[in-house]
Amino acid sequence: MKNSAPLLIEETNLSRAWASAFLHIIDNPGKEISPLLITLTGFTNGIPDEDRAIREALDNCLVANNKQKVHTVANTIFPSSLWRRSKYDRNRLFEMYLNALPRYKALASSKNRRGIYFERLIAFGSGPENGNQLEYIISQYKSRPGVRKSMFQAAIFDPARDHVPSAQLPFPCLQHVSFVPQDKDKTLTINAFYATQQIFEKAYGNYLGLCRLGDFMAHEMGLTLDRMNCFVGVAKLDTIPKSHHSLTALTNVARNALEATTDKQITGGI
Repeated sequence: MKNSAPLLIEETNLSRAWASAFLHIIDNPGKEISPLLITLTGFTNGIPDEDRAIREALDNCLVANNKQKVHTVANTIFPSSLWRRSKYDRNRLFEMYLNALPRYKALASSKNRRGIYFERLIAFGSGPENGNQLEYIISQYKSRPGVRKSMFQAAIFDPARDHVPSAQLPFPCLQHVSFVPQDKDKTLTINAFYATQQIFEKAYGNYLGLCRLGDFMAHEMGLTLDRMNCFVGVAKLDTIPKSHHSLTALTNVARNALEATTDKQITGGI
């Protein structure tokens, strides 16, 4: 299969979902998948199942290439550590985050100067609830039964700020998220759309951050996170060559993990 063909990856493990997309690019011509759809289930108390070996190998490779680790990327979408520190009080979480926002931006000024994803979700700059889109969704859902599902969506991309002629624009790649409650099952699905996504340095952290955001919203809506869907217009590996020596160990770990899973599935079916 060419990388220019659509690719659907359905998994119950976040690490294997990422590894499948990564190896697809490594093993096929070109450096892009267009489009890519990741659909992920497999959560334990709202936390996505992962493969420790893949996660550690990726983090080691990211550090070796002066890139942010998975957890740091995930925090740009949802600050899980701050959520715990707020003792799971969402109003306190929002307050603490906005108070700390100048410091977060200063920690990575070149990456965060145009904004951070969670900032856009809770302080978009316009709209109800003073631009806090997550609070609006939660409060509307809890206010009455039968709220239209098209209401449960939040924008990241803002034409007023983001339609600029820059040759490279690192933010925002994530354009939009939506939440789909299934009241009968008391579950929640989170959907996300990326115009582009960097498979090596961002994608794993993106998936993890989206799952954490989905778990937060499910918690506040009285539901359980059931699925994360991520649609990517163009998933690419263009900041590092496929043949780069630092990718060798990561590629081997990812391949071994997927092959071991396939062997178990075959054995179980016999």
